[in-house]
Amino acid sequence: MNQLLHRTDQALRRLCTIGLICLLATQLFLAPAWATSIYEVPDFEENSHVVDQAEVLSRSTEGHINGTFRDLEKSTGQEVYVVTIRRLDYEETIESFAQALFKRWFPDAADQTNVTLVAIDVLTDNSAVVSGEGAKARLTDEIAESVAKETILVPLKYGNRYNQAFNDATDRIAAVLSGQEDPGPPEVKDTVNVESTFASPEETEESNATVWVIVLLVLATAIPMATYYLYVYLGNR
Repeated sequence: MNQLLHRTDQALRRLCTIGLICLLATQLFLAPAWATSIYEVPDFEENSHVVDQAEVLSRSTEGHINGTFRDLEKSTGQEVYVVTIRRLDYEETIESFAQALFKRWFPDAADQTNVTLVAIDVLTDNSAVVSGEGAKARLTDEIAESVAKETILVPLKYGNRYNQAFNDATDRIAAVLSGQEDPGPPEVKDTVNVESTFASPEETEESNATVWVIVLLVLATAIPMATYYLYVYLGNR
């Protein structure tokens, strides 16, 4: 009996140690590994105006962005680039990230003049628009703020419509920088859907995925705790 308890005690010690290490590793190392620094964003390729690291844009949307901004650059000299990332470091904001990336890509003031950078962190859906002085003559700080906080965020508010958000932002920025009247932010209409009270397959799939994430998080916390308490209980007997 004593030998059995001794073996059980050793096994529980190992399980408790492994569980605590796994929990700490998940909390301390996994999340920071997903963060993106400005040095992990590659330089934009020739004739490309999109760096979609978060992989939220379709080929059609990337084609629209590239085509629109290539034409804009040829006709006005204004350059616009779009960057999507998965998440930021804890001490970083999307504004500071965009500013730092803007300066990394265009270190000289002369090169920054006619450049605009649009960046978004898809974990929080926070976005920012940074422009040089030449671009600001048309794309003012007020319009840039509206593009970041309204044109991009309104489609995301009603679902992960990244393609719509960046298609709309592309058209608005191109219109303003080419000297046209600012089309303004999208209209927000409050609508009530009375056609159906049943969840769509997409909503059901998303709901199930959310449940699994919650269950896994609970298990990651509960199993090490339960193992520890069991170990203490048997050790005191």
